[in-house]
Amino acid sequence: QVQLVESGGGSVQAGGSLRLSCAASGYTYSSNCMGWFRQAPGKEREGVAAIYTGGGSTYYADSVKGRFTISQDNAKNTVYLQMNSLKPEDTAMYYCAAAHALVYYSDYDVNALDAWGQGTLVTVSS
Repeated sequence: QVQLVESGGGSVQAGGSLRLSCAASGYTYSSNCMGWFRQAPGKEREGVAAIYTGGGSTYYADSVKGRFTISQDNAKNTVYLQMNSLKPEDTAMYYCAAAHALVYYSDYDVNALDAWGQGTLVTVSS
């Protein structure tokens, strides 16, 4: 049974930093993609960042390039999202998700995602 467990959300002021973690279990971690979506109230879910765990290729949404960094620790089956220079518009529920290709993070298709985490709230105040 696939399980993704997230941690690391919280509240920060604009300009601050947070690091999200997503630990995977019961999943073929080494040959797939893991990443993050976010959804703000009243907005559609959007892909934020993702990494191909078998090779290190990454995807970033334009809105987070240069501020967010995704990384992996294969020994721990864990992916991290380091979020710097946070803005109020980054406020959202962040969801970890697993997929078989990076394209599913830029071209969101809920049916193409293999597993979801429970979500962690990030709140950035101005």
